[in-house]
Amino acid sequence: MKHVHNSDLARDPDGSLYDPGVRDSMQAFSAGGDTRALETAAAVRSASQAVDRLRSHGAGGRGLSAGALDVLARLSTAVDEGLSIGELARAAGVSSRNVTGLVDTLERDGLARRVQDPRDRRSVRATITPAGRDWLDAFRQPTQRAMSAVFQGFTDDDLARFRDLCLRVVENQQRIEQYLNAGRHDQPPAS
Repeated sequence: MKHVHNSDLARDPDGSLYDPGVRDSMQAFSAGGDTRALETAAAVRSASQAVDRLRSHGAGGRGLSAGALDVLARLSTAVDEGLSIGELARAAGVSSRNVTGLVDTLERDGLARRVQDPRDRRSVRATITPAGRDWLDAFRQPTQRAMSAVFQGFTDDDLARFRDLCLRVVENQQRIEQYLNAGRHDQPPAS
């Protein structure tokens, strides 16, 4: 997907932004049907990519994926005994296999380590290392500056509303996925 530049955007009569290229392609895709949901999905992807590009820039070339960064941040707030792979997977809403790979990456980079669970010798937990805490400390200020810049002009109410709308998309996706995983293939119920 192309990177959108401000000059590529236009405004609807109500003043809201849209991408004319996306609108044209979505109108062709939908055979002239309503494109609002499709355009919105494309806008969410573009916004997510923009935030990820800034996050990556703030990482200063240290190469942590968004998923690995999320795991490291979660480990930074965990108690000394760390978190199990299952706990990390549930918190992040991803598979245990995915989290195992992310912990492997963090461990390889010296930012996290696996330790034996003191209550269950068969289980391991992940903990953040001092190097992981240092990495997060170095990452914090550039990230805060970047996020302040990317959300420039947004009021506190705008940010709260935008967060709410994004998380409602996540809730809907999770509901639909649960419905499909239950073996249903007709229209999922509205919540």
